[in-house]
Amino acid sequence: MTISNQLWEANQELAQACLVHPFVQGIASGTLAPYKFAYYVGQDAFFLEAFARAYSIAAAKAPDWEGFNTFHYLAGGVLQELWLHESYAAKWNVNLRSTEIGAATRRYTDFLLATAWGQDVGLTAAAMSPCMRLYAFLGEQLAQDGIPNHQYADWIRTYSNGDFQSLAQELESLVERYATTSALTDSTYRYAMLCERDFFQAAWEVRG
Repeated sequence: MTISNQLWEANQELAQACLVHPFVQGIASGTLAPYKFAYYVGQDAFFLEAFARAYSIAAAKAPDWEGFNTFHYLAGGVLQELWLHESYAAKWNVNLRSTEIGAATRRYTDFLLATAWGQDVGLTAAAMSPCMRLYAFLGEQLAQDGIPNHQYADWIRTYSNGDFQSLAQELESLVERYATTSALTDSTYRYAMLCERDFFQAAWEVRG
């Protein structure tokens, strides 16, 4: 079994907790309160900017040209995702430039950037992989019976799309290329999964 599969399997209870989380299930059914989704959009845009920076830092530290190219390619995927958030922001009336950043978002972005600056590219890839793999999983699960026709359909369409699934696999290929099986790799991956769960919880707890 690959390192990525081992890490993903070891954290299945957190993946399932995210899938059944009321925020994600609200997206699935289209019943999530718009103000909760609007908050999430603002937080996620800030997160994605940090995610793109972490990719760029890892690219600069990559020991070979193939890794450099792949990290930059993945950063390009994040920029496309940010474009989607710009359209979300217009639709949901969110000012992405004046969003107040929540504690759960800060914890996650600070962790990713500290890992990217202070650790090797293998550990950085392991820290970033849960976001991509989890969203690919959620998109796939939510689209299982077809893309619904409601206000959050674009979210499900984006993360169930084959292009996004491919990006998740590209990142996992970097985990395989550079990461090693260790307690630090395990705890880094798990911490990112916990951050994902807390990210959804923070959006769910927002009051209108």
